[in-house]
Amino acid sequence: MSALGKSSVRLQGVYTVKALREFIGSLQLTHNTIALVPTMGNLHEGHLSLMHLAREYADIVVCSIFVNPTQFGLGEDFSGYPRTLLEDEALLEKQGLVHLVFAPEEKDIYPFGLDNTAKITMPGLSKELCGSGRPGHFDGVASVVLRLLNLISPDILVLGEKDYQQLILLKRLVRDLHLPVQIVSGVIHREADGLAMSTRNQYLSPAERKVAPKLYCELVKLSKLIKSGGEDCQTLVKQSLSSLETFGFKPEYIEVRRSIDLGKPMETESPDGLIILAAAWLGNARLIDNIQL
Repeated sequence: MSALGKSSVRLQGVYTVKALREFIGSLQLTHNTIALVPTMGNLHEGHLSLMHLAREYADIVVCSIFVNPTQFGLGEDFSGYPRTLLEDEALLEKQGLVHLVFAPEEKDIYPFGLDNTAKITMPGLSKELCGSGRPGHFDGVASVVLRLLNLISPDILVLGEKDYQQLILLKRLVRDLHLPVQIVSGVIHREADGLAMSTRNQYLSPAERKVAPKLYCELVKLSKLIKSGGEDCQTLVKQSLSSLETFGFKPEYIEVRRSIDLGKPMETESPDGLIILAAAWLGNARLIDNIQL
């Protein structure tokens, strides 16, 4: 039965590990399958599309809301990141697909404090692409996701494809540590003009918001040129970077990688199975996007 065919459910909220374990324990006794959608809150339609997907795969949907300090670097927006728990819970209750919101405090996730916590060290890919400018970011993501998996013991972990590098690295984590969970990914949810939905889009000024969709437009244009087999890929990427700068972006990177593992493709490799990834600043907003060829 699809998510739309399932009846609306009553949302519950738990805010401590003890309460979470009591709830999860009762579910395990009834052999319900559980899907986890981890978020940092300030939910939008992109997040809600993942809740729909989760309900298609499991009997019970758990949404975690936790702004994770270990994935923010020095000078990043941890203190200013939007925290809207009441609004988020109201939105999920209206949607009627999520059974439980788990919104812990920092001490519940890191009981020994941030300076004395056990840490996950991710492989080399975590230092490339978005990781090259955000040292330790993916280690922090992996550390919090592993804790959530240990606490909730879901059958399904639902992740979005906008953070594609994160998706690939978490798949690697699950396989590497032999974790008993299936990862399901949801496609990028976009605004009508093509801009990938993101909490950080609200950092854009009205003028910047009009420019922001050009990032996706440039990726679409680049993908068509690569598929046509004209100029070499690196030349086309340089042209796209230059175009973004002309529009007012400060691009961090545009790269073409293999979609299966984000490895660098051979020069003779077919465009099939490749993905273009990009990150660029526009004003105070760091935008990421990708498009599969």
